[in-house]
Amino acid sequence: MSSSITNTEFMNQLENAVRTFVQEKLELVMREEISNFFAVEQPEETSNTRNGYYKRTLETKFGKIDDLKVPRDRQGEFQTQLFEPYQRRDGWLEEAVIRMYKGGMSTRDVGDFIEAIIGSHYSPTTVSNITGTVLQDVHAWQERPLKKRYSVLYIDGIHFNLRRDSVANEVIYVAMGVDEEGQRQVLGFLVGGNESAHGWKAFLQELYQRGATDILLGVFDGLIGLEDAFHSVYPKADVQRCVVHKMRNMFPKIRVKDKVEFMGDLKLVYEAPNYAQALHQFLAVEIKWSKIYPREVTSWKEDLPVLLAFYKYPAAIWKIIYTTNAIERTMKEIRKRLHPMNSVPNVDAAEKVAYFVLQDYNERWSERITRGFGMEETRIALANMFQERYGVKA
Repeated sequence: MSSSITNTEFMNQLENAVRTFVQEKLELVMREEISNFFAVEQPEETSNTRNGYYKRTLETKFGKIDDLKVPRDRQGEFQTQLFEPYQRRDGWLEEAVIRMYKGGMSTRDVGDFIEAIIGSHYSPTTVSNITGTVLQDVHAWQERPLKKRYSVLYIDGIHFNLRRDSVANEVIYVAMGVDEEGQRQVLGFLVGGNESAHGWKAFLQELYQRGATDILLGVFDGLIGLEDAFHSVYPKADVQRCVVHKMRNMFPKIRVKDKVEFMGDLKLVYEAPNYAQALHQFLAVEIKWSKIYPREVTSWKEDLPVLLAFYKYPAAIWKIIYTTNAIERTMKEIRKRLHPMNSVPNVDAAEKVAYFVLQDYNERWSERITRGFGMEETRIALANMFQERYGVKA
């Protein structure tokens, strides 16, 4: 490179060369297209002929082409397959907008970025309209058929501020399942309303209607009424209350001087090598702490059947099924995407955010087996449990 040419000038020359090359190749393809159009698609007796070309602009990922030569015929029947008649971009920009929005940028930030790189003004509304093209995908994904059997169904909700007539706190319900092969995926989500047992029941009924009829174990936290709602849809399934949530809720109620010892004693309960030993360990907790923390110990005692339900299942998956950690990490990703918005403008926006996050999760986990579920003894044990509760699979 000559020392008399600056880096900026060199880059400009390179961009012009690339843009010219792209234009030449596009025009070559279109000339071949119209030749094929007359050779194959037009009847021999037609009076239609070529009619030169017209110039148009097209924004590509390599830059803006101002005078692209598009061939035409006299009867206006030829249409290139490279772009739609009124399309002014090759699709890369819309794809980039969706990717940036998917990555966590707000509609305003995306608009400012697009304006900075190509000079065209993109308002937040325009960006929203572009990302809105995925709503059909969202609804199709939400209605897709599900497998019949899932060994584990994790359910959790995330609260966020949603604008309707006014701003109010609403919930996104999410369900994640581990199938018979041990593959984990998000089955669906539902946006709207205050979190309630009624809302959860409606969401679970939707999963059931989409085909997920046989569940062995539901894992969730202790929302009042949720267990009854779950059993109204899946009466044959066990319920596992999230032990981590239970411990987390207990922690603030214990005096500082007792926290380490008290919580350590409880941890020995759910880390016991078997169910009998877990009960024995809890008896020790009850004797030691019930006079000092009677409500907290009683709360654990009442919940023991659902806190220790995981002991019915193969030991290889205990640590995976006694907590909602598997789904909580995904919920944090949704929360991270919603947080910069302060309040989400509408339900469509919330659905787009949730869909992008959950689709990414499913793609990452599509070929992975959840730890412990791939073991032969685990598969056999779970298969036997399915047969005992639901009979031979249809």
